[in-house]
Amino acid sequence: MLEVLMSLLSSCWNPLGHNDGSTGGGGTNLGSFSREGKDGLLWFRDIGKYAAGEFSMAVVQANQVLEDQSQIESGQFGTFVGVYDGHGGPDAARYVCDNLFRNFQAVSAETQGVVTSETIRRAFLETEAGFTSLVSNVWSTQPNMATVGTCCLVGVICNRTLFIANLGDSRVVLGKKVGNTGVVAAIQLSAEHNANIESVRQELKELHPNDPQIVVLRHGVWRVKGVIQVSRSIGDVYLKDSQFNREPINPKFRLPEPFDMPLLSANPTIISHPIHPNDSFLIFASDGLWEHLTNEKAVEIVQSNPRAGSAKRLVKAALQEAARRREMRYSDLRKIDKKVRRHFHDDITVIVLFLNHDLISRGSVQEPPLSVRSALEY
Repeated sequence: MLEVLMSLLSSCWNPLGHNDGSTGGGGTNLGSFSREGKDGLLWFRDIGKYAAGEFSMAVVQANQVLEDQSQIESGQFGTFVGVYDGHGGPDAARYVCDNLFRNFQAVSAETQGVVTSETIRRAFLETEAGFTSLVSNVWSTQPNMATVGTCCLVGVICNRTLFIANLGDSRVVLGKKVGNTGVVAAIQLSAEHNANIESVRQELKELHPNDPQIVVLRHGVWRVKGVIQVSRSIGDVYLKDSQFNREPINPKFRLPEPFDMPLLSANPTIISHPIHPNDSFLIFASDGLWEHLTNEKAVEIVQSNPRAGSAKRLVKAALQEAARRREMRYSDLRKIDKKVRRHFHDDITVIVLFLNHDLISRGSVQEPPLSVRSALEY
């Protein structure tokens, strides 16, 4: 029975898709009218179709090796969106992009395709367990894999409900029409896990009452154990299991004293949001965008411009703001190569989903399955 259900789900959530003649970048099905392009360190897909409407997608690289990963998987039973903002290297984000949706498929099959918050939570925790196992297996040859981690923001649209699951400080913002006023409000749907937020520090102190150094302020920035800003992630095994917090990992990651419980968590914050007819679009983005744009500004940019190119437009607005803060021209910032570029801004990933309520109300859409991953070279 399980094999039959997995086969059924695979046909609807096929991560390889079916080629409809619009294929590009890694053999993924791009939708019937999407356009992919690259402009220096910026990759974009201006517009495409998914099960519940249209999407726009973009990513700009700043690090020597791109640490962000992202994906859209859409089929008959719904849509899965993931933004994975890696840190310490690209390995955890790549692993999550390869495995989280597959784990979500497997767990969904066990519940006859019914999606709940617990379905998503189990997929997160199984992905964490898999990455921890990988770290253990390569410890003797790649010990610094223990110091790699990723934030993880996921959205799932299923049966007129939007589920948002988050670890770390990526963010999703809803653009919602306010009655018939023509105004579109910006509503943040995700909860962030960053030690610079007072409630997060309080949570950490309550979880670790005997550790006065669980959060440390250094150079004006709060960090867990003085090392990392986010309090939840996939990976960062060196802060979850003390057997990996020792030589031969880089000394800057080693804590002076062993710990007997995980300092970070892989348990996501999950909300469910019944989709309302006034819900217009969703902006999923890594924190690199939100460092430069407010929620309101991002929604204004999407609302006041054509849908095509929305994600690219948001990325460029963030880069223009990054240049302004450094008192330089945007055209000069664009000339700066990766690695050096990281001094001006982070890797930035943006996915905009436009909601078509006619398609959503139908529940089942007979479109070829869609699978898209950001396609910048590593």
